Amino acid sequence: MEFSKKLQQLPTQFFAALVQKVNAALAEGRDVINLGQGNPDQPTPPHIIKALQEAAENPQNHKYSPFRGVQELRQAAADFYKREYNVDIDPNTEVAVLGGTKIGLVELPMAILNPSDYMLLPDPGYPDYLSGVVLGDVNYHIMPLQAENDFLPDYSKISDEAKERAKLMYMNYPNNPTGGTANLAFFEETVKFAKENNIVVSHDFAYGAIGFDGVKPVSFLQAEGAKEVGIEMYTLSKTFNMAGWRIGFAVGNAKIIEAINIIQDHLFCSQFPAVQQAAAVALTASQDCTDELRAIYERRRNVLVEEAHRIGWQVTASKGSFFAWLPVPKGFRSEEFANFLLDKADIAVAAGNGFGEYGEGYVRVGLLVSEGRLREAMIRIEKLGLFSA
Repeated sequence: MEFSKKLQQLPTQFFAALVQKVNAALAEGRDVINLGQGNPDQPTPPHIIKALQEAAENPQNHKYSPFRGVQELRQAAADFYKREYNVDIDPNTEVAVLGGTKIGLVELPMAILNPSDYMLLPDPGYPDYLSGVVLGDVNYHIMPLQAENDFLPDYSKISDEAKERAKLMYMNYPNNPTGGTANLAFFEETVKFAKENNIVVSHDFAYGAIGFDGVKPVSFLQAEGAKEVGIEMYTLSKTFNMAGWRIGFAVGNAKIIEAINIIQDHLFCSQFPAVQQAAAVALTASQDCTDELRAIYERRRNVLVEEAHRIGWQVTASKGSFFAWLPVPKGFRSEEFANFLLDKADIAVAAGNGFGEYGEGYVRVGLLVSEGRLREAMIRIEKLGLFSA
């Protein structure tokens, strides 16, 4: 037996390769400070766990879920968007329940594009966007995200050919990997661009709860006319430390939502009802746990930046997400520097080129270890003598 051609065309799973390197170092007994992954280190809040336990004891939840998710979760998603962003969502036609938003991001090209159609993808960007490209048998143009434009795409620099070909565009703010954020004016510009070029927009709002310096991240759907051109995907993984629970949702344009629901009718039987009911509790209960989590990440960011500056590493503080996007020292390329840190200092970071061509020259650091471990990481890097304080 051979793998199918499509399976062979899939990109190497970037994070799986990173995990292998780290595990090999750990197997040697080394004290690795793992800053390379995006796996939340805090536990799921107790009230959400309790909700799951209670729901799991209900025999009705041991049956198949409704294909399109339980009404309780769809309503909770609509209520959440009204409360947090003052956006009106119809729970019956404008919500699609997802087994984690990675599913939605990978399946969307298959749901609304035809083979050989084109997408616009951010570069650097979440590597699994490319999985959807291959599985959907579509093509793509990149939108460079560069520091001089605050890691936002410059629509004026997108070629006429790319604008004419593209039928779908992905965005992600707060951004993975750069930590950049977008404001309402940018999203309004995006809606205008999408309407002028007949492009569907999908905004990956994975880090929607994590904004720093008192600035709350903006939802794409807050922009006037956004629901006419697109959707937003929201995961509970980051907001509520529920990464392993695999639950999220898409909201927005009813026709696009219906396309997602149809393809999922054929792929899944939705999520365990008890998980969906616990997710509904997460969305509708007090958000104090999210405020506390955001504060933890901001303190960690501040420690990282302070320590980097102390040793002479000139870095810029991220505006959102739980990542920092750090320039590599002169004389290194991204992957070379990442390997150097693992080999010489037992520090794992994600090489920027793993997120795309325009990620070269950076490494991504996760704020997912304690402040003490972040300080220890910087002390180890200081000993390498790469920077002048």
